[in-house]
Amino acid sequence: MQETPALLVLENGSVYRGTAFGHIGETAGEVVFNTSHTGYQEILTDPSYAGQMVVMTYPLIGNYGVTPGDNESSKVWASAFIVREASHIHSNYEASGSLEAYLRDAGVMGLAGIDTRKLVREIREKGAMRGVISARELNPEVLREKALAIPEMTGQDLVKTVSTKKNYVLDKPEARYHVVAFDYGIKSNILRILQNCGCKVSVLNAATPAEEVIKLNPDGVFLSNGPGDPAAVGYAIETIRAIADYNRSTRPLPVFGICLGHQLLSLAFGAETYKLKFGHHGSNHPVKNLESRRIEITSQNHGFAVKMDSLPDELEMTHLNLYDQTVEGVRHRSLPCFSVQYHPEAAPGPHDSHYLFDSFTGMMDRAKN
Repeated sequence: MQETPALLVLENGSVYRGTAFGHIGETAGEVVFNTSHTGYQEILTDPSYAGQMVVMTYPLIGNYGVTPGDNESSKVWASAFIVREASHIHSNYEASGSLEAYLRDAGVMGLAGIDTRKLVREIREKGAMRGVISARELNPEVLREKALAIPEMTGQDLVKTVSTKKNYVLDKPEARYHVVAFDYGIKSNILRILQNCGCKVSVLNAATPAEEVIKLNPDGVFLSNGPGDPAAVGYAIETIRAIADYNRSTRPLPVFGICLGHQLLSLAFGAETYKLKFGHHGSNHPVKNLESRRIEITSQNHGFAVKMDSLPDELEMTHLNLYDQTVEGVRHRSLPCFSVQYHPEAAPGPHDSHYLFDSFTGMMDRAKN
C-alpha cells in the first residue's frame, strides 16, 4: 500500500513528518495528548474534543478496530488523530471495521509514523499549541502561518457547535426521577447511567433558559461535559445562576455537574477559571476525595480548570487532583448543588466514582420529602 506523506506543523514552527491515514487532506486545531491505552473510539467521539487534534501516547493504536456501540456521540468530533503506529489489521469479535476506514468515512485526518514521545514532551514543556496537518501542502512555513491564523482556545464558545439542536426525551419505564440534562457536549454513557439510576432524562440545548427548565418541573438538573472555554459560555452561566436563585427562593432542585458543567457551576457562584498549560486528558488521573480520604482513579478531558483561590465562601472544595493540586470537585454549603471535574461515567477505576450518581439520586430523594 502506497503511503501518503503528511506534515504536522505547530505554531512555534516545530515540524513532524509522517504519513496520512483516514481522510487525506488538511486540517487544523489545538494539539493535545491523551495518555489512555485504549478507548480511542470513545475519545474520537467525545464532543469535548471539538476543535482539537488528539495525540495518543500509547504507541500502537487501532488493533481492535471500531464498534458502533463504543461511540460516545453521533460523530467524530476530534479534528485529527495523531499516533505513532496505526495498525493495519484489527482483531475483535465485536469490531465492525478498521480505524482507518472509520476515520476516512468520517472525513477526519489521521497522522502516523511520527515520534509521539517527542511531540508529547514538547507539549508538556511549552503547552498545548495550535497546529496544522496537511497531505496537500508540504511547505512548513506556509503551514505555520495557517496554524498562527487559527483562533486560540481561550475565549472560544464551542458549546454552541456541539449541543443538540432539538430537545429530546429519553424515557425510562417506571422512572423514579425526572432529570433535565443540559447538553454542552454530553456523552452517551452519561445518559445511559442516568437512565440506569431510574431517571427519565429530558436533554436540552445548552442555550435553554431557566424558565423552560422550571416549567418541566424536574427532580434534578445535570450539567454535562463539553468543549472550549467555560468563561465564554455566558448564557449557560446565567441559566445556572437563575436555577440557584430558584433553589434559594422556591424549592430544592438538585444540580450535578461534571467537567465543563463543573466549571460553569463554579463560575455561576463567583469562582474564576483559567487555561491549563496542556490540560488533563487520560484515564489514569489520581484524585483525592477530601471527605472520605480515598483516592479515585479518574478519566479526564479538559483544558481549563477552576482557580482554587477564587472559590467563594459558599463553595467548598471536595476533590483534589494529586498530579498538579488543581480543584477536582466542589459542593455548595447550603444548596443541593455539587460538581466534579472528572468523568465518573467513564469508569476507569472502574467503580471508583459511581457513588456520585448515587449522591445525585439521594439529593433528589431528599428534595421530594
